[in-house]
Amino acid sequence: MTVIQTEGITYYYEGAEKPSMDGVSITIRKGVKTVILGANGAGKSTLFYHFNGVVKPKEGVVKVMGEPVSYRRKGLRQLRSRVAVVLQNPDDQIFGQTVEADVGYGPRNMKLSEEEVKSRVEEALFQTGLGELRGKNTMQLSYGQRKRLALAGALAMKPEVLVMDEPTAGLDPQMALELMELAEQLHNRGTTIVISTHDVDLAYAWADEIHVLKRGKLIYSGSSEDFYRNPAEVHSTGVMQPSMFVMNENLSAMRGTDPSPYPRTESQLVSKMASGPKGRLTLVAVKSAADCNIERFADGTKTGVYGTAVRRLVRDAGIKTDFGFNGFESCIRECLAGRDSVLLCDEDCIGLAESKIRDLLAFGSDIKYTISGPDGSQRLS
Repeated sequence: MTVIQTEGITYYYEGAEKPSMDGVSITIRKGVKTVILGANGAGKSTLFYHFNGVVKPKEGVVKVMGEPVSYRRKGLRQLRSRVAVVLQNPDDQIFGQTVEADVGYGPRNMKLSEEEVKSRVEEALFQTGLGELRGKNTMQLSYGQRKRLALAGALAMKPEVLVMDEPTAGLDPQMALELMELAEQLHNRGTTIVISTHDVDLAYAWADEIHVLKRGKLIYSGSSEDFYRNPAEVHSTGVMQPSMFVMNENLSAMRGTDPSPYPRTESQLVSKMASGPKGRLTLVAVKSAADCNIERFADGTKTGVYGTAVRRLVRDAGIKTDFGFNGFESCIRECLAGRDSVLLCDEDCIGLAESKIRDLLAFGSDIKYTISGPDGSQRLS
């Protein structure tokens, strides 16, 4: 199913001689993790402005859920409840005096009940880790906190499509990992995620499909590998080949082996080279602090966390884990080295972890795992 489609859109900013969008036709499909790539000035932000009706194309049509965008006030209000755009500069979309007021701004404009507004605000503050700052003046927030606030405001709209322009820019590495983990969870719950980024390594590891812009024109749509195989074309767009792609190409050339399947993560790359016995991974579905009792596992077993809720819970309860961020990859690395590991997971991350473990089979690693439920039940893979 197509959620957003542009058909030959062209757009000029006032006073500009050249278009910032030049005949761009692009299709965003439901449930497909999509990345828009391109150098500064390629037109990524302008494209996003078209997705939720901030600008209207001079030529061409924008369709959302199969229907042309209506630029009337009611039509735009409905559109922005379905397609939320988080801009690169958070100050462009912060309107409330306090954190809590700002997150509730969009839901209140949707004329929702006050009870529903409060519920959405609570959930968005929790997801972005801003609960302790709810009463703080938005002018007193750091840049990273303002980035999270802009995201919280978008999440409170409960959109069908979440569009994020350079979401990790200006964030510290841990918060960037946490944000992308949240994006993964939202995608798993049914939200279609679209991001633009200069971080090609992040894009390569995350995206199902990429669209590449160059000076306002769309020059590529499709899988990452088909694009990155042509370094001259990649460099002409102002981006670089991902380090994982280059390492795999070089290792395959040295070994005289086929570079496919193409690993996009560290665990997938190591799986292509690893030999010997593997450790077992225990996935623990967490509902409360009691589920995080890691003392029941063997001494020396490394533990990680995977999910927004469990990370907050572990942090608030003062529970010490070995891998507070990038938990899945870190625990799999332990298993590939022949050591057991434990991953404390949000319940909706159990399925995500299982899917990632199955993906490793294509790269030569069969990781055995146990699922431990919050009710004490266990299931072996």
